[in-house]
Amino acid sequence: MKQQWVIPPKENAAFVANMEDVLDTYAEPYDSSRPVVCVDEGGKQLIGDVREPLPVRPGSPAKEDSVYERGGVANLFMAFEPLAGKRLVEVTERKTSVDFARFLRALSDEH
Repeated sequence: MKQQWVIPPKENAAFVANMEDVLDTYAEPYDSSRPVVCVDEGGKQLIGDVREPLPVRPGSPAKEDSVYERGGVANLFMAFEPLAGKRLVEVTERKTSVDFARFLRALSDEH
């Protein structure tokens, strides 16, 4: 488990005020006519095992070889509506502005 946060630039009150506005938005009560939706994207390296991992034993951590086989990369677009508990993920072969625009169009028109 880990926690993350944004450390604002030194003495930048405008940054802090804007971040507080974002956090206030997340704290508003749920309104289905104005959903709060978070969107993000990221690339993931696809890897595979060269050797089979050892069987997991109760009370013992999984044991995997550090050697792996590269399988290319994939891009993930994700939208999350935290107050409704909804999540949408789309996997694409690449990350282009056209791919992102298609994801946003599908999010707004279909979901």
